[in-house]
Amino acid sequence: MKLHLLTLFMAAALTACGTTQTTTMQSVTLNFAAEVNGQAFACGQQYPAIGTTQSSITPADFRYYVSEVHLLSADGQAVPVRLEQDGVWQLDNIALLDFENASGPCRNGTAPMNTSVRGQVPAGTYTGVRFTLGVPFARNHGDPTVSPAPLNNTAMFWNWQGGYKFLKFDTTSSGINADKPAGVTPQGPVTRYSVHLGSTVCAGESKTQAPSACQNPNRITVTFDAFDPARHTIVADIGRILAGANVDVNAEKISPGCMSFPKDGDCPPVMGALGLAYDGVAAAGPQRLFVQR
Repeated sequence: MKLHLLTLFMAAALTACGTTQTTTMQSVTLNFAAEVNGQAFACGQQYPAIGTTQSSITPADFRYYVSEVHLLSADGQAVPVRLEQDGVWQLDNIALLDFENASGPCRNGTAPMNTSVRGQVPAGTYTGVRFTLGVPFARNHGDPTVSPAPLNNTAMFWNWQGGYKFLKFDTTSSGINADKPAGVTPQGPVTRYSVHLGSTVCAGESKTQAPSACQNPNRITVTFDAFDPARHTIVADIGRILAGANVDVNAEKISPGCMSFPKDGDCPPVMGALGLAYDGVAAAGPQRLFVQR
């Protein structure tokens, strides 16, 4: 009884003295970049030697969502980054990275760009980073017309069942085939090609109701064990994803490029390069979209 009273007395004394334990936080900025075969992405720029036909492409969009960002501590702990709630690019644990500026062929985009994720973590030493390419399920199937930014971007949304486009890359191909000599001007129409990644085969009562689950979540966990936010940049290089694709020819009776949906003849090399299983075939290896520089 005496020990219990002494404990209560000490707790009351500490409270009276205003003694509390607080966590010291430190700011962190993760820098992101977009490239096409090692060259910086820019609206309207032409990039040669893309895909199996070594074609030239001119991109018209490059945006993606990341979420669940963690820094990895030296002792192996994954510490969540408390994202700055800026009302524009970041919401809860989700951030939109946007590398287009609505110029030239990117006319359907937006002028503002965002190339970083900003937040806070407890003060400490961190040696790595982990994040998810995609929107968490709990936020993925809302209504973009009433959602706060950056989930109000209808260009990054499919429908209630599919949810958001985690990755949106649009381009046109010049149609330069591998058997054409260098410097020869291509003939024929320009070909559209897109990579839109999102969840597919999502079960719901109707097309206008949020599903209970998705057979293919298609979220990608990316980890860099040796990463210093002060020195390194996370680079998404779409050229690496298109390396095994033919951007000059589209499979019949489907949307141009790979839209992540099953039975799309253009998707196997793209989904494989993203490190995702597709149509019952397991991924051959890890994701190849993101690298660190």
